[in-house]
Amino acid sequence: MKQDTKIIKAGRHPEKCHGAVNPPVYRFSTIIFPTVKKLLSVTNENKYDETLYGRLGTPTTAALEEAIAELEGGSHCVATPSGVAAITISLLAFLRAGDHLLMTNAAYHAVRDFCEAILPGFGIETTFYNPLLGKDIASLIRTNTRVIFCESPGSNTFEVQDIPAIVEVAHSNNCVVMLDNSWATPLFFKPLQMGVDISIQAGTKYIVGHSDAMLGTITVSNRENFLRVKDCAAKFGFCLGSEEAYLGLRGLRTLSVRLRQHMENGITLANWLKNCPEVARVMHPALPPDPGYEIWKRDFSGACGLFGIVLRPCTMARLEAMLDGMNHFSLGYSWGGYESLILPMRTGIVANRLQDEPMEATLRIHAGLEDVEDLISDFEQGFERLRMV
Repeated sequence: MKQDTKIIKAGRHPEKCHGAVNPPVYRFSTIIFPTVKKLLSVTNENKYDETLYGRLGTPTTAALEEAIAELEGGSHCVATPSGVAAITISLLAFLRAGDHLLMTNAAYHAVRDFCEAILPGFGIETTFYNPLLGKDIASLIRTNTRVIFCESPGSNTFEVQDIPAIVEVAHSNNCVVMLDNSWATPLFFKPLQMGVDISIQAGTKYIVGHSDAMLGTITVSNRENFLRVKDCAAKFGFCLGSEEAYLGLRGLRTLSVRLRQHMENGITLANWLKNCPEVARVMHPALPPDPGYEIWKRDFSGACGLFGIVLRPCTMARLEAMLDGMNHFSLGYSWGGYESLILPMRTGIVANRLQDEPMEATLRIHAGLEDVEDLISDFEQGFERLRMV
């Protein structure tokens, strides 16, 4: 099946659900077994393959995991309560006391907090590396380095990483490679095909697509990694609610058409912004002037609606006048929903930034599904307010 067909078909089994088109929402904690023999037949080897207890998964979460695994090209998927949970579970599944982690310096701020505040208590050391190192990351690998974590593009500063080069170096040093693929989704980037071991998504973003549910996914390349990740999630008590799984499945079915529109709106808006006198630089990997464009063109088949711009130096009062009056771009920390968002990049969000521009002059933009002419008009009026203060 082609990719757009997989999105519609994956995880659906109407014949098992009384003909229902969508997998139903199963709400339960307890499972009742008809006999002692059946109860005891659920062994440690197959407890994650059968419906044993609500915390370990329901048929609704199983349908979502099956669909995501098929779309990612992986063997299994583990659904989690959030994107951050997906990352922390993956890290804890493969790191032990005395281990060393290489984490991209462009990582999402909550992940950075986890590495700095929580992992040291487990005896795990983190080194934040320049995401543009590529094969030169070999110079940072130690004998106790176990995991190299990537995010490409970075969702704050949009660096595109040379994943094949990193994978080659990592695997030659027996390191596991994990990648946050929330920006491109598996529609536009296939991490497992590039040799990545663990592909992670904040399903809250484009999979759900409607800004109404928290969701994370971890897709692995083999059953051994699945059991390791699933066992870690189970022991920490992480589980996804059936309602959230249902909303993830609902959003998944329209992911392809939505993402294409996000991409079109984002590229159109970014091309318009790069010609505005108020804009010093546009950070969008799909535009040829971007430093990551060549790798993006080589490895990706599309882009989403998330990108950044650097404004020319301006006062905070001017920036506030611009942003407070926006009609279609709301101020918000997330992205990936149908609505457009804009966010000034401040300390705590981009403490790891690699650029030299004043932080108040950097904006992260999510182009939603509104008419792009209205989005451009919103910026035109915003820049006028900026100039008038």
